[in-house]
Amino acid sequence: MEEKKQTTTIDDYINQYPEDVRVVLEELRHVIKEEAPDATEKISYQMPTFYLNGNLVHFAVQKNHIGFYPAPSGVAAFKEELTDYKTSKGAIQFPLTKPIPYELVRRIVRFRVEEAKQKKKQDK
Repeated sequence: MEEKKQTTTIDDYINQYPEDVRVVLEELRHVIKEEAPDATEKISYQMPTFYLNGNLVHFAVQKNHIGFYPAPSGVAAFKEELTDYKTSKGAIQFPLTKPIPYELVRRIVRFRVEEAKQKKKQDK
């Protein structure tokens, strides 16, 4: 996919992609919002971001995959379940040619929400 223009809302970000990609992004957004209803949406690092006592998760469309960024702790905690996907310290690559594992995403977001709650308690 070609380089996209900078956006200021998640709606703008999603709407710049073809229908097949938009459907995936909307479902990903829906899953994240269900698991993190108190998180606010914003664009950070030119990516859709959910913020709860800090950046919770990001996602972004790449040429051949959707990048999901749950911080290093989110990748490490689910390392065994992520063996079918390319990962790095804080990123997971979900190929555009395969279904997104939404239930796994749901559990990762839930994990990150718990981390955010603990962070808030520690900050008090």
